[in-house]
Amino acid sequence: MKWLLSALIISAGIYFLSAGCKPANKNKAAHITPRNTAVNKTNAYNDLFLDSTAVEKFITQQQLNDTVANTIRSFYNTRNFEYAWFDSQGLTEQALGFRSLYHYSHDTTAASQQMETRLDELATEEDTAITGQEAGIVKTELQLTRRFIQFALNTDEHKGLPVEALEQFIPIQRHGLMDLADSVLTNDSRSHRAYEAVNPSYGAMKEQLAQYVSITRKGGWPAIPAAKKRYKKGDQDTALLLVKKRLQVTGELSGADSTGVFDAALETAVRTFQSRHGYTPSGVITDTLLREMNVPAQVRLQQLLINMERMRWMPAEREGKLIIVNIPEFMLHVWEGKQKAFDMAVVVGREGHSTTMFSGDMNQVVFNPYWHVPRSIVQKEILPSIAKDKDYLAKNEMEITGERNGVPVVRQLPGKKNALGRVKFLFPNSFNIYFHDTPAKGLFNQDKRAYSHGCIRLSDPVKMANYVLQGMPKWTPEKIDSALTQGDKEKYIKLKETIPVLVTYYTAWVDEQGVLQFREDIYGHDARMAQKMFNGNNGQLTLR
Repeated sequence: MKWLLSALIISAGIYFLSAGCKPANKNKAAHITPRNTAVNKTNAYNDLFLDSTAVEKFITQQQLNDTVANTIRSFYNTRNFEYAWFDSQGLTEQALGFRSLYHYSHDTTAASQQMETRLDELATEEDTAITGQEAGIVKTELQLTRRFIQFALNTDEHKGLPVEALEQFIPIQRHGLMDLADSVLTNDSRSHRAYEAVNPSYGAMKEQLAQYVSITRKGGWPAIPAAKKRYKKGDQDTALLLVKKRLQVTGELSGADSTGVFDAALETAVRTFQSRHGYTPSGVITDTLLREMNVPAQVRLQQLLINMERMRWMPAEREGKLIIVNIPEFMLHVWEGKQKAFDMAVVVGREGHSTTMFSGDMNQVVFNPYWHVPRSIVQKEILPSIAKDKDYLAKNEMEITGERNGVPVVRQLPGKKNALGRVKFLFPNSFNIYFHDTPAKGLFNQDKRAYSHGCIRLSDPVKMANYVLQGMPKWTPEKIDSALTQGDKEKYIKLKETIPVLVTYYTAWVDEQGVLQFREDIYGHDARMAQKMFNGNNGQLTLR
């Protein structure tokens, strides 16, 4: 829990100036922060507001003790009763981030099951539009706030925690881009430094933030209007002079070469730029790469701040095994404490079938799985295919096993054609997402790998099977290989120990080599966050 304590303390420094309130008394049970009427619908981070009487009614009904009750009152007074966990489109990123952290640290069973079921419903609803007046939404909002406050306070370390840290942790207002960046950079408090010590990922991003603030203040980098769609070593063009200036600004190219010649140094710099942005390092400039270079500096600065906000919801001090999938990176990372065990390329959901941010616990491996085709795929894809070809099911080794609400129940038999390949890895969740093999191996050769219906396809499922089954003597590498290549019957294996899985969404981060990485905002989450975080034109995040 040390990571959360430090995160809460530093958050007060990051968002404190925007709240327009004075420091709160450290006696949490006695003091209630005054209502901050400067927060309104024109400048609020979220676009929904609570009725203040709903908060009091909730406190009374739940019979909360003074510490929790007054912290809730201060929390919403600071926000002028702006919602923390919802906007008009449904659950916010902060709600999803906190839910993942809570699951990572808690056993969410028994008493919280009703809450979990409600969150499942909200997270899986499509085209959700809410007004904030719905009784169920109000109740869930306040229950999440109570969970958040008790989560933070119920530790042995909370006694010196200032209440303003809790009040400020969830963003409250939109800011000017440079104002927010400066507030992060100029906070040199002891608690701020302590936070960076326990969350080195955040600290590394702060260093990059300083560089990009400087770049932005100096006017960024030149736009590159190219005459050709492709440049390679040996070419000459005036556009290449601008490419060199662009790469000199962000450090991929050293020196001050001002010629329009595509030489060996530029080829190396281009490879570096490609690696930092998720492209195969070919050393060739394409029109796609030029669009990447032409993303303005202030947009990259926004990316850094947006992803630093997300990082505050990640566990900083990992213990034991942990699997992290970063959706925009199309990569899976396996950690053992602070040490990286291995990385693996993955395929994630395509637009319209987005892979959701959540957490779970891997507990089973299934060899030779049936694919129980989701109802939506049956309706949108299988039934139209059957209408065109009556032998479609037989050709694809599928069968109808029943009917549910007028729609056939379809499954695909184990085998070479099975969409799940030879193995899947289960970590129960309400989104019906899991890891699995795939017969479509060629997709892993692509730089951008958003092709699935939402589940996560593994490039090396054999390696994953051997990793998660290690320590189980019966499942030797030879036995696993036999199950994957010769078996034809579905077989479930319960893992000796569950492994936490976090599915995340980072479009900017600093890797283990200290290199700043950027990726495409494939689902538009950054663009939506920018509209909420930044004032005026700064809220229009355009990466493509």
